[in-house]
Amino acid sequence: MLIKELSLKTGASIRSLRYYETKHLLHANRLDNGYRDYDETAVQKVKIIQLYLSLGLTTEDIVRIIDCPTSLSNRPLCQAAYKLYKTKLEEVNKQMAVLQQVQIRLEERINELEKN
Repeated sequence: MLIKELSLKTGASIRSLRYYETKHLLHANRLDNGYRDYDETAVQKVKIIQLYLSLGLTTEDIVRIIDCPTSLSNRPLCQAAYKLYKTKLEEVNKQMAVLQQVQIRLEERINELEKN
């Protein structure tokens, strides 16, 4: 399928798809006219890339884990993916703790202002 069709099927912009290719996350064959030609597996791969990006992973992180199995039936889970998930979860937990402190302080300030 051409890049435009892949873009329509995944919601990813053509520019993003080209970027994924430069980062070696996605591969396209070239037709005689130079157009990119993606196979059907590209749709799922782009959706996985989008999921990982939405989780806050970088393209460099994704390169290391993109081909790791994700279902429990495909054990053993890729160690790089496991470590990356654990690290990301720790970062998220730290961010949540900071946000909870901000929330508490804001609630305190609002309560103080409402008393006056």
